[in-house]
Amino acid sequence: MRDEPERPRLTSRVIDRSPVFYGWIVLAAGTFGIMATLPGQTVGVSVFLDEIIRDLGLSRSLVSTLYLIGTLVGSFVLPFVGRFIDRRGPRLTVVLVAAAFALACVWMGIVQGVVMLLIGFTLIRALGQGSLSLVSLHVINVWFVRRRGLAIGLAGIGMAAATAVFPIAIEGLIRDVGWRQAYMLLGAAVALTILPIGAWLYRGHPERFGQVPDRTTASAARLAPAPDEPSYTPEAARRTLTFWIFITGALLGSCLGTGLVFHHYSILAASGIDRVTAAAAFVPFGVVSAIANLGTGYLMDRVQPRFLLSIMTLALGASLVMAPFITGPSTLLAYGVLLGLRGGMQSAIGGSVMAYYFGRAHIGAIKGIATTMLVVGSAFGPLLFSLGLDVSGSYAPVLIGSAVPTIAFALVVPFLRLKRDGRVI
Repeated sequence: MRDEPERPRLTSRVIDRSPVFYGWIVLAAGTFGIMATLPGQTVGVSVFLDEIIRDLGLSRSLVSTLYLIGTLVGSFVLPFVGRFIDRRGPRLTVVLVAAAFALACVWMGIVQGVVMLLIGFTLIRALGQGSLSLVSLHVINVWFVRRRGLAIGLAGIGMAAATAVFPIAIEGLIRDVGWRQAYMLLGAAVALTILPIGAWLYRGHPERFGQVPDRTTASAARLAPAPDEPSYTPEAARRTLTFWIFITGALLGSCLGTGLVFHHYSILAASGIDRVTAAAAFVPFGVVSAIANLGTGYLMDRVQPRFLLSIMTLALGASLVMAPFITGPSTLLAYGVLLGLRGGMQSAIGGSVMAYYFGRAHIGAIKGIATTMLVVGSAFGPLLFSLGLDVSGSYAPVLIGSAVPTIAFALVVPFLRLKRDGRVI
């Protein structure tokens, strides 16, 4: 499993001139890349959802079905993107992905009818939530080993801040210029920000530039040898229980968490909460998500990840139970806190756990598989909750029913014996 190929040494004036360890520059750039995925993330799409339904004259269940199909189809490209990152590097990948994602946002602004909307959902999910997230997390993962949990936690703060601010900002933008122009402007923002930032600052494995993870130069490694880390192939990773336990946790969080966010305004409207108040729930969501990201990232370097996975899924289960019973500001605040705890922890765990257990040698391909599964999970949540509403006339049965397996999983995980390079951990 330790078969990382030798590659020729590269030079980079940007790295050579960096006044600090270049990993911190990569962390800042990768964080911005993660924030730029928001127009393709459910938290961003949900702000547009009611306007899309109203403008195109489509039912909520049909739009949820299109979102499912688009997300599923979009997920198929991610293993190929992961392998492309391993072969060609994150710099070229982010340029291609960011350019295509910007155009996909423009496409969303001109959709007319079912077919165009399906294509739009496919593009923004494949390129935003999927590919841009994948390459941005990849570039952070390869520059850190001992401090990986902290680095991913810090990156999560950026996404948490975007989650707290952008929905309210997008809501205002839609009121000012309409939902179509708003989506086009988001596409322009992607093209003018992360595309040039990625081209300028994203770089692959530090060893190829004469550096080592967590440190400045290879000469520093003689004083403190680089940590011994596992090096699994994608096939070997897929044969482990560890891989599938964390995939299951990611699927639950992605499926049910996405369902909650996708139908956020509708779920709260059923309890008499208006759109402006509902949007305010993303403020505690973002603040707690930032804290949970950083805290979980710190703990990932010190605590067995299965315990963190258990806490994350318990928070998810509690939010599912609470969602249909929100009655006012206090319960809305508590609900936002639970959503933020789940979201922040899942971001930190998902961002680093595969590299933690399986190493960096093939992390692009392994993360490509994992991200595909995560995106597939996110496809089903919106339709599941929409069908639950259609069948029972209320979100409560489907939300509480979904909480049962989630909480059961959370209670079982701490007792599993997961292995890292042959050692139980």
